[in-house]
Amino acid sequence: MTLLTLSRSAADRRPRTARLTALGAALLLTAGLGSTAGATPTRSHLPDPGTAARTVESDSEATTVLAISIDGLNPNALTRLGAARTPSLHRVMDEGASTLNARTEVELTVTLPNHTGMVTGRRITARAGGHGVVWNDDRKRPATVQAASGRPVDSVFTVVNRAGGRPALFASKTKFRLWKRSWPLALKDTVIEERNAVLVKALVADLDQERSFRMLHLSLPDVVGHEHGFMGKRYLAAVRRADALVGRVLRAVDRSPALSQGLALLVTADHGGKGTRHSVATSVANYRIPFLVRGPGVPAGSDLYELNPTYADPGRGQPSYAEARQPVRNGMLANLSLDLLGLRSVPGSEHNVDQDLEVTPVVAP
Repeated sequence: MTLLTLSRSAADRRPRTARLTALGAALLLTAGLGSTAGATPTRSHLPDPGTAARTVESDSEATTVLAISIDGLNPNALTRLGAARTPSLHRVMDEGASTLNARTEVELTVTLPNHTGMVTGRRITARAGGHGVVWNDDRKRPATVQAASGRPVDSVFTVVNRAGGRPALFASKTKFRLWKRSWPLALKDTVIEERNAVLVKALVADLDQERSFRMLHLSLPDVVGHEHGFMGKRYLAAVRRADALVGRVLRAVDRSPALSQGLALLVTADHGGKGTRHSVATSVANYRIPFLVRGPGVPAGSDLYELNPTYADPGRGQPSYAEARQPVRNGMLANLSLDLLGLRSVPGSEHNVDQDLEVTPVVAP
């Protein structure tokens, strides 16, 4: 077992109101966590010390966001298994907005580069303003995302942290230590545990804490896909196990009236897979991924492309970043999450930087 549970400073353990006052923020989140269980969720838009306050309403009244990345989830697996064998992920689709034809980053279809794009909102290539993480292992050099990019690089974690939202990361691969080194103040609360079930148990226990953003990474499908082949019987069984873990999270949310009303859930993947590999970035089996959103104000059973006519369903293609109408990409996770929380986009980001990926219908005044 690899487990990192990073303790919080004395300032972080102060009453929440005092922490926000000290930060100069005006964020009030009542998500039914800790002593506020059962309360009606409320939220105020906030002046963030590092990010200007928004002047428009965000897409929903979410009080907290949980982003789940299922490593190596080929969307064809959800189609083949159906609702009977992947009931939790189909529940998210039935109760929210989704597409099974989203896209990875263009440059690479491997884990660490795509996940770093998810949390920074940047493409990969450093010389084009990207985050620069082109490796996919536990190397110590470059030591940080900033060193890889050659510039300061913010993330969804840093934006939420500056707003007083106490982000947390739950990851099942040790290579995610890179993020802790890159954003140490924002990721004081990090758990790295390779056993997915143990990791989900830690996340469910953490739902009692006041946070506005959590990210959960599940590695099961990817690990089995490399060993036995993506879309094979053992891989599909691993997808079913991952679905059951998502179901455990959903049941924990259901038990809390405040979370069931106020939590926005995002589910996506870093890549698909074919055979025992997923490294060919020009293969549709590798760059096609799911993107699911469920939460307050999100219309049940809706299609993300139908909700967003300025975005284009790419068919079987992988559009370049230069295309005027982009597909939904996993790199939009950061800025959509911040939009749902009423925060501006990650500084220096590109994907969904205008926060125009809509997950709720536009209501005429």
